[in-house]
Amino acid sequence: MPARYLALTDVANRIGIAEGTIRSYSAKGMLPEPDAYTGTGARAVRGWLPETIDAWNQARPGRGNWGNNRGGSADL
Repeated sequence: MPARYLALTDVANRIGIAEGTIRSYSAKGMLPEPDAYTGTGARAVRGWLPETIDAWNQARPGRGNWGNNRGGSADL
């Protein structure tokens, strides 16, 4: 069976954020490296495996992860 990849809209839906937010993350280089590209040049579409996005989402700041990345205590 072929691998299934997530596009930006799918990534936003999977992690529960707005599509505009994921596009902002993309523009700022905050997303993990894509697992695949479809097409070439400026019209190439990036794709991520669900497990790539799940791992990135668990490690990204926000949703309770800031305490671990700011040097503060997560047990406050």
